[in-house]
Amino acid sequence: MKLNTLFTRGCIAALLFCGATHAALADQLDDIKKAGKVRVAIAMGTPLFSYADANLQPTGSDVDTATQLAHDLGVKLELVPITNAARVPTLQAQRADLVIADLSITPERAKVVDFSVPYAVITIIVGGPKSIKIKDYADLAGKRIGLTRATVNDTLTTQLAKGAEIMRYEDDATLITSMVTGQIEIFSSTPSNLAEMIKRAPAKNLELKFAQKDFDLGIAMNKDQPKLNEWVNAWVVANHKNGKLNAIYKKYHGRDLPATIANAG
Repeated sequence: MKLNTLFTRGCIAALLFCGATHAALADQLDDIKKAGKVRVAIAMGTPLFSYADANLQPTGSDVDTATQLAHDLGVKLELVPITNAARVPTLQAQRADLVIADLSITPERAKVVDFSVPYAVITIIVGGPKSIKIKDYADLAGKRIGLTRATVNDTLTTQLAKGAEIMRYEDDATLITSMVTGQIEIFSSTPSNLAEMIKRAPAKNLELKFAQKDFDLGIAMNKDQPKLNEWVNAWVVANHKNGKLNAIYKKYHGRDLPATIANAG
């Protein structure tokens, strides 16, 4: 009887311990405040969103967004530089508290991470030299097109560009270099990356061929973090209302956020 009682009490104690541990892990917002810092993953090498300035310091609309968020949360900002492909895995591996890295809100990603209401938008395009006639996906058949791995560009182009040879790169910086050095002639990316390619290789006469799709961008966090989720959503809504997120976006992208994004929440 005593052994059974001790065993039962031990099981209950273990369950209570596990429950307490789970609660502690789930209370990430308090953990961030207690640590005095928030770790934000940023996909560096993405023109306008996150890149190194002339002094090799991180800059861009995502960097400014993360800086403002940390300031309003009252903690220090710790940037965690990553590649595009590592955005969700970095969060799942607990190497970052949040991801602010031009991460599009998609049903597939929403299965494994939670997103805030949209804080910005990204446009996906196909671009290439003026000498190559491309007006839609059908014209990509038999052609080599470069893009960044594990992005909405990758998913969309793989689905719709039937017969195209797709070259996948680990980040936008490598994609841009491949275009500039002539390893590929056609790409699927963003208007900001096209502008960078034109700047670095004006003789290639690159242009926008057609727009693929607009995607809403969300701040990503791990699931089952209700307090953190609530705070981040409230922060995004408040900073749309006070105009700070629009000002950040316009500073780097040269245009206002669409009304559908600015009225998010």
